Amino acid sequence: MNPFTAPPRKMTHTLRALAWLLRYPDAELRRLTAALATALHDEAALEPRRLAELDALAKRLGGGDVIRTEAEYVELFDRGRRTALHLFEHVHGDSRDRGPAMVDLMQTYEHAGLQLAPGELPDYLPVLLEFASTQPAREAREFLRETAHIVRAIFSALLERGSPYASVLAAILDLAGEPSERVELAAEPPLDDSWAEPEAFGGCDSSGQSRPSEPQPIHIVRPAKAAPRAAA
Repeated sequence: MNPFTAPPRKMTHTLRALAWLLRYPDAELRRLTAALATALHDEAALEPRRLAELDALAKRLGGGDVIRTEAEYVELFDRGRRTALHLFEHVHGDSRDRGPAMVDLMQTYEHAGLQLAPGELPDYLPVLLEFASTQPAREAREFLRETAHIVRAIFSALLERGSPYASVLAAILDLAGEPSERVELAAEPPLDDSWAEPEAFGGCDSSGQSRPSEPQPIHIVRPAKAAPRAAA
């Protein structure tokens, strides 16, 4: 049977374990790495090859140099836009669409009874995985598919950097029934340029913006080019 059309397996514990593996590697995560690996093997929602990759990551997080592990995480996920774990960063950037999309996603979580921790944003990939883990397997798979194009881009960026975290993104694609294949990415702008403030009264980035009266989609979609502004 084709693995991309086969009925989804139970994946509740697997999704929660993947969410934990993507979180900041603090003392609590390091203490739980062995339990996370056990949960992944017990549920067996992933192929043995992927489980072996995740075992290696869990072992590294749990037994590596603490300062180096934490510094590598910050450099990878907090200082690189192509590897950012906030998915709307890849779709909307800093445009005005990001706010309404956040609200829609938050409402989806609230309807499912999911409450976010203080300071946690709804488009954070570990949060999406936690939400998916509360859904029946088929619905969880469909939800993951909606994010597959973003997850695949992050996966490709992690492969470029030779990061073992790529195995987690590949596992998410596996659970979504999507191929974990590498895609070509545009060059990443320097960090200082990507965070630069627009010149006062010089306009701002309008990519992805829409009129306030337009409805905002609930689903995560591919970014579209902004419509040209009419002449004043």
